[in-house]
Amino acid sequence: MEIVNVHEAKTHFSKLLSRAHVGEEIVIAKAGEPYAKLVPLAPVKKRKAGIAKGAVTDAFFDPLPNEELDAWER
Repeated sequence: MEIVNVHEAKTHFSKLLSRAHVGEEIVIAKAGEPYAKLVPLAPVKKRKAGIAKGAVTDAFFDPLPNEELDAWER
C-alpha cells in the first residue's frame, strides 16, 4: 500500500486510478495524515435475463377484494 499526498494524487489521478483498478490500494494523505483510501471495486456480476420467468403470475393484476379496498378508504 502506497501513501501519496493530495497534490500528487491530483496530479497523477489517472495513473493512481489505473493502479487501483488492477488491485492496488493507495492511501491519500493530507498534511502527512492518512485521509482517504483508493481501492478497487468488487467485480460487477452480470444479470441473467429471464431468471424470474414463471415466478410472476397474472394474479398481481386481479382486482382487490372489496374488504381490502374498504380498508384503504378508511
